[in-house]
Amino acid sequence: MASERPGKPGGKSSATSKTSPTTAGGPERIQKLLSRAGVGSRREVESWVEAGRLTVNGELPEPGQKVTLSDRIELDGKRLDLASGSEVVRRVLIYNKPEGEVTTRRDPEGRPTVFDSLPRLKDHRWISIGRLDINTTGLVLFTTDGELANRLMHPSSEIDREYAVRVFGEVDDAMLQRLMDGVLLEDGMAKFSDISPAGGSGINRWFHVTLLEGRNREVRRLWESQGVRVSRLKRVRYGPIFLPSRLSVGKWEELDQKAVDTLSRSVGLDSVAIPAKTPNEQAALERKRNKQPGRPAARKAGSRKWDVSSKKPAAQGRKPPRKSVRSIKKS
Repeated sequence: MASERPGKPGGKSSATSKTSPTTAGGPERIQKLLSRAGVGSRREVESWVEAGRLTVNGELPEPGQKVTLSDRIELDGKRLDLASGSEVVRRVLIYNKPEGEVTTRRDPEGRPTVFDSLPRLKDHRWISIGRLDINTTGLVLFTTDGELANRLMHPSSEIDREYAVRVFGEVDDAMLQRLMDGVLLEDGMAKFSDISPAGGSGINRWFHVTLLEGRNREVRRLWESQGVRVSRLKRVRYGPIFLPSRLSVGKWEELDQKAVDTLSRSVGLDSVAIPAKTPNEQAALERKRNKQPGRPAARKAGSRKWDVSSKKPAAQGRKPPRKSVRSIKKS
């Protein structure tokens, strides 16, 4: 079970309906039905429609077209099994992502993906709740419920994401205030909703920062807009769910009913019972989890992952000093 901490809200609930039926029927938008069936996230389904990869009863659908479970829906010519779309199945995994993995189901460059480490499902698929870039580590949530994933990612829900970030460069109070007030980036205004010092000194300092949205590389771009560089970045919280210290890098665990209910309530969804596992299913999950060794995050030669240097950088072209470092605790 992932750890939870009281006192910090997971953000405002979505403006959409606050009920979550365990069964569904009647026509629904194609992206909603397929995401609930665990085929993919709503964004994935929308991209398949735009690319002409989906057909409904032999014809290309319009964006947002309504379909039913009785329709013949094919992806790349293969019929999709939508039996699981008749019932909401809400399971959630928490994963401690290492550096070097991409948050995509398949990578054209052949790089390892976050899905490679997850347990396989018979009738559903894991949907990632948001993404982390290849160089960012830490918390990634996965679910079988497309509606839960959509609400947690949608900007209207204002679910906060917290990161531990090491900044390389001079940081003063005026800079922190600008980052809280808002900075104009190439895709619009952006800001941190909270910034807290977390250790370090000089030009290597740690901060905990919080965002209410999940734009691409937003944490890094905000700091870079101020002329400093992010040298380490780790997500430690998504809404009410924190990354537990016991979960080593490269490992996952499934949230229990209490944690899933807390996550569901943060976006206005009612509780859905986690399906009971058969002894064989439970044994298979335990084998899969035990086979996944904790992998250390990628390290640069001559450095320790979470150390903070108290010296100024060497002149350009010289190697940085390797002495006079002091450790700070991981968040």
